[in-house]
Amino acid sequence: MRNGILTFCGGLALSALLSFGAAAQQAEIEATINSQFDAFRAGDFAGAFEYATPQLQRFFQTPENFRQMVTSGYPMVQNPAEVRFLDRRAAGSDFYQVVQITDAGGFTHLLAYLMRQTDAGWRIAAVQILDAPGANV
Repeated sequence: MRNGILTFCGGLALSALLSFGAAAQQAEIEATINSQFDAFRAGDFAGAFEYATPQLQRFFQTPENFRQMVTSGYPMVQNPAEVRFLDRRAAGSDFYQVVQITDAGGFTHLLAYLMRQTDAGWRIAAVQILDAPGANV
Protein backbone atom coordinates (compact mmCIF):
# COMPACT_ATOMS: atom_id res chain seq x y z
CA MET A 1 0.00 0.00 0.00
CA ARG A 2 2.78 2.39 0.97
CA ASN A 3 4.66 1.69 -2.27
CA GLY A 4 1.47 2.40 -4.20
CA ILE A 5 1.06 5.77 -2.49
CA LEU A 6 4.72 6.67 -3.09
CA THR A 7 4.42 5.65 -6.74
CA PHE A 8 1.24 7.73 -7.09
CA CYS A 9 2.86 10.78 -5.43
CA GLY A 10 5.98 10.36 -7.57
CA GLY A 11 3.80 10.21 -10.67
CA LEU A 12 2.01 13.39 -9.66
CA ALA A 13 5.30 15.20 -9.06
CA LEU A 14 6.68 14.04 -12.42
CA SER A 15 3.48 15.08 -14.17
CA ALA A 16 3.65 18.53 -12.56
CA LEU A 17 7.29 18.97 -13.60
CA LEU A 18 6.56 17.90 -17.17
CA SER A 19 3.56 20.25 -17.33
CA PHE A 20 5.67 23.13 -16.04
CA GLY A 21 8.42 22.32 -18.57
CA ALA A 22 5.91 22.16 -21.43
CA ALA A 23 4.37 25.49 -20.37
CA ALA A 24 7.80 27.13 -20.18
CA GLN A 25 8.70 25.72 -23.59
CA GLN A 26 5.41 26.99 -25.04
CA ALA A 27 6.07 30.44 -23.59
CA GLU A 28 9.58 30.51 -25.11
CA ILE A 29 8.29 29.48 -28.54
CA GLU A 30 5.53 32.10 -28.45
CA ALA A 31 8.01 34.76 -27.27
CA THR A 32 10.31 34.03 -30.22
CA ILE A 33 7.49 34.30 -32.76
CA ASN A 34 6.08 37.43 -31.08
CA SER A 35 9.54 39.02 -31.04
CA GLN A 36 9.85 38.47 -34.77
CA PHE A 37 6.40 40.06 -35.27
CA ASP A 38 7.57 43.04 -33.18
CA ALA A 39 10.66 43.41 -35.38
CA PHE A 40 8.51 43.25 -38.53
CA ARG A 41 6.14 45.90 -37.12
CA ALA A 42 9.15 48.15 -36.50
CA GLY A 43 10.41 47.56 -40.05
CA ASP A 44 13.51 45.90 -38.58
CA PHE A 45 14.10 43.04 -41.01
CA ALA A 46 17.66 42.55 -39.76
CA GLY A 47 16.26 42.06 -36.26
CA ALA A 48 13.53 39.73 -37.55
CA PHE A 49 16.19 37.75 -39.42
CA GLU A 50 17.89 37.00 -36.08
CA TYR A 51 14.91 34.84 -35.06
CA ALA A 52 15.56 32.44 -37.95
CA THR A 53 17.67 29.32 -37.44
CA PRO A 54 21.30 29.49 -38.58
CA GLN A 55 20.39 27.16 -41.47
CA LEU A 56 17.65 29.53 -42.67
CA GLN A 57 20.00 32.50 -42.28
CA ARG A 58 22.58 30.71 -44.45
CA PHE A 59 19.90 29.98 -47.05
CA PHE A 60 18.82 33.64 -47.36
CA GLN A 61 22.36 34.97 -46.75
CA THR A 62 21.30 38.57 -46.00
CA PRO A 63 18.49 40.39 -44.19
CA GLU A 64 17.66 42.06 -47.52
CA ASN A 65 17.05 38.68 -49.20
CA PHE A 66 14.95 37.70 -46.19
CA ARG A 67 12.98 40.96 -46.47
CA GLN A 68 12.22 40.29 -50.14
CA MET A 69 10.94 36.79 -49.33
CA VAL A 70 8.72 38.08 -46.50
CA THR A 71 7.26 41.00 -48.42
CA SER A 72 6.48 38.91 -51.49
CA GLY A 73 5.39 35.64 -49.87
CA TYR A 74 4.29 36.43 -46.30
CA PRO A 75 2.98 40.01 -46.21
CA MET A 76 0.49 39.11 -43.45
CA VAL A 77 3.30 38.77 -40.89
CA GLN A 78 4.61 42.30 -41.35
CA ASN A 79 1.93 44.11 -39.38
CA PRO A 80 -0.64 41.67 -38.02
CA ALA A 81 -3.70 43.19 -36.35
CA GLU A 82 -4.17 40.07 -34.21
CA VAL A 83 -2.10 36.99 -33.42
CA ARG A 84 -3.44 33.82 -31.79
CA PHE A 85 -1.42 30.74 -30.96
CA LEU A 86 -3.31 27.54 -31.71
CA ASP A 87 -2.11 23.93 -31.80
CA ARG A 88 1.45 22.88 -31.17
CA ARG A 89 2.82 19.43 -31.92
CA ALA A 90 6.15 17.73 -31.65
CA ALA A 91 8.13 16.64 -34.69
CA GLY A 92 11.09 14.84 -33.15
CA SER A 93 12.95 17.50 -31.18
CA ASP A 94 11.29 20.28 -33.21
CA PHE A 95 7.77 21.65 -32.84
CA TYR A 96 5.14 22.90 -35.24
CA GLN A 97 3.30 25.89 -33.82
CA VAL A 98 0.11 26.89 -35.64
CA VAL A 99 -0.48 30.64 -35.55
CA GLN A 100 -3.65 32.44 -36.63
CA ILE A 101 -2.98 35.92 -37.95
CA THR A 102 -5.59 38.52 -38.75
CA ASP A 103 -4.08 41.07 -41.10
CA ALA A 104 -4.87 44.79 -41.25
CA GLY A 105 -7.58 44.10 -43.86
CA GLY A 106 -9.39 41.68 -41.54
CA PHE A 107 -8.36 38.53 -43.41
CA THR A 108 -7.42 35.48 -41.36
CA HIS A 109 -4.34 33.42 -42.18
CA LEU A 110 -3.10 30.18 -40.62
CA LEU A 111 0.62 29.56 -40.58
CA ALA A 112 2.62 26.61 -39.28
CA TYR A 113 5.92 27.67 -37.73
CA LEU A 114 8.60 24.99 -37.55
CA MET A 115 10.45 25.77 -34.33
CA ARG A 116 13.91 24.42 -33.53
CA GLN A 117 15.93 24.67 -30.32
CA THR A 118 19.35 26.26 -30.92
CA ASP A 119 22.17 27.51 -28.71
CA ALA A 120 20.46 30.92 -28.86
CA GLY A 121 17.06 29.50 -27.85
CA TRP A 122 14.03 28.64 -29.97
CA ARG A 123 14.35 29.81 -33.55
CA ILE A 124 12.12 29.69 -36.63
CA ALA A 125 13.26 27.03 -39.11
CA ALA A 126 10.41 27.44 -41.63
CA VAL A 127 6.92 28.86 -42.05
CA GLN A 128 4.17 27.29 -44.11
CA ILE A 129 0.89 28.97 -45.04
CA LEU A 130 -2.02 26.63 -44.28
CA ASP A 131 -5.51 26.70 -45.74
CA ALA A 132 -7.72 28.90 -43.57
CA PRO A 133 -11.42 28.11 -43.86
CA GLY A 134 -13.53 31.27 -43.57
CA ALA A 135 -10.49 33.40 -44.21
CA ASN A 136 -12.26 36.75 -44.17
CA VAL A 137 -14.09 36.42 -40.87
